Amino acid sequence: MTSFSPLPPVAEMARRVLTGEVEPYHWVHESLRRIQLSDSGERPLGAFLSLLDPERPDLPAPVGVAPDTNWPLAGVPVAVKDNLATLDLPTTCGSRILEGYVSPFEATVVRRLRAAGAVIVGKTNMDEFAMGSSTENSSARVTRNPRDLGRVPGGSSGGSAAAVAADLVPLALGSDTGGSVRQPAAFCGLVGIKPTYGRVSRYGLVAYASSLDQVGTMGRSVTEAARLLEVIAGHDPLDSTSSTRPVPRLAAAASGGVAGLVVGVPGEYVSDALDPAVRKHIARALELLSSRGAEIRRVSLPHTRWAIPTYYILAPAEASSNLARFDGVRYGFRAPGVGDTHELYEATRSAGFGAEVKRRIMLGTYVLSAGYYDAYYGRAQKVRSLIVDDFRQVFASGVDVLFTPTAPTPAFLLGEKTADPYTMYLSDIFTVTANLAGIPALSLPVGEVDGLPVGGQFMAPAWGEEVMIRAARALEMGLSGEGA
Repeated sequence: MTSFSPLPPVAEMARRVLTGEVEPYHWVHESLRRIQLSDSGERPLGAFLSLLDPERPDLPAPVGVAPDTNWPLAGVPVAVKDNLATLDLPTTCGSRILEGYVSPFEATVVRRLRAAGAVIVGKTNMDEFAMGSSTENSSARVTRNPRDLGRVPGGSSGGSAAAVAADLVPLALGSDTGGSVRQPAAFCGLVGIKPTYGRVSRYGLVAYASSLDQVGTMGRSVTEAARLLEVIAGHDPLDSTSSTRPVPRLAAAASGGVAGLVVGVPGEYVSDALDPAVRKHIARALELLSSRGAEIRRVSLPHTRWAIPTYYILAPAEASSNLARFDGVRYGFRAPGVGDTHELYEATRSAGFGAEVKRRIMLGTYVLSAGYYDAYYGRAQKVRSLIVDDFRQVFASGVDVLFTPTAPTPAFLLGEKTADPYTMYLSDIFTVTANLAGIPALSLPVGEVDGLPVGGQFMAPAWGEEVMIRAARALEMGLSGEGA
C-alpha cells in the first residue's frame, strides 16, 4: 500500500479553507486521491465501501443549516461508518441484505457534521451489522491494518480506523456497542472515544443492541477526537434516549493536566494474566501520570469476570429483535423464486445474513425464548446492574478516572481467530464494561510491541468526558515528551 505524508491538523485544514488559501474541496479531492491509491496494490487497504463522486461540482451544503464562515470543520473530509444513514451514499452495514440500500433520511450525527462544514467522503467497511472484532465479517471485502497489511484493523469499526491510520482522512465516525471504536483505535494507533450513553444521538444509526450502542469518534490525537465529539454531541428530539445536558467544550478540556486527579487501576484488568509486553506499557503510562501529579490508586471491579458472558447474552438478545425488520418485504435484499411469506423470510435471511450475524440472532432468540428467559436474559440483566454498581462505588470513593488496557493483545493476524468465536469475543474483554455501565471511555496509543500499537483506556463517570479527555491529553503529552 502507498504510504502518505500526514495530513495537516484539522484546525489548520479548516483555517486554510475559510481564509481562501485553498479552494473549498482541496482536502476532499486529496482524500479521494489517497483512498483510490490505497486500494491500488496487490493487498488493498479496503477501508471504504462507497465514495463521494469526485466530480461533484459543489461542496455539499449542510442539511437545513445556512452556511457559516465559522465552520469548525470547513472542507475537512470525514469518513463515516456504513451503519450511519446518509442521503447521498448507500447504507449497507457491511451486509448483503442491505446491498445498495440508500436511506431516505440522514443520521443526526451526519447532519451535524455537514452543519460544521465537514464533507462525508465515503462510508467505511465494518463487521456486518457491527457484529465482530476484526472487520472480517463484512460481506463486501477485507479491511487491512495500515500498520501491518497482514493483520486485522480491529472491529467492528475497522474501516474507519484504517482510514484515519493510513492518513486517508483526519477524522472518522464509528459506533461502539462493546468496544467497536476503542479496540480498532488501539489496534491502529489512534484515539477513539465512546461517549456516555445519551450524549450523542442514535437517530439514523442502524441498531444492533439499542441499550449499548453509541456513536463514537476517531482521530489522530486526543484534541482532534474530542473536537469531533463536540461537533456531533447534544440533545436530539428524534432520539428519546438523548440527554438534554449541555455539551461542554470538550476540545478545550484537553489542556487541564492531571495534577490532583485520582486515577484508579482495577486489579481485574491489570493482572499477572495480562500479556507482559502490554502490561509493561500500561505500567509506564501510569508512571507518567504519577510524574505529572496524579494519584494512582489500586481499585477493584469485582464483577468484571462476568462482563463477557453478560454482554454476549444481552447484545444478541437485543439484536434478535432489532434485526427482525430485515425480512425481504420492505427494503433491501429479497430472495428470488420463493412461494409463501414464511419461505420468503427464511430464504432472504439465510442468503442475506452472514454466519456471525446468524449466530448472534439465534443465540439472542434462544435466551429470550419461553423457559430460558429468566435463566439467561433475566439473570444477565441482574449482573449488568452489579457491574454498574461496581463502577458507581469506585467513582463515589473519590476516583476521578480509571485506567486500563484497551485490548489484551496488539492486532492479530487476518484469519487467526475466525474459526474460534469465543477467542474473538475475548478481544473485547476490557471494553464491554463501559457499554454495560453506560459510561464514557477513551483509548489512546501508549506504546508498541513489535511495531504494533498498544492502546490504553480511560473510563470516567457518566457525563465525565471532560475529565477523561483531560487525563488522556496529559498522558499523550507525557508519552510524546511534549511539555516536559
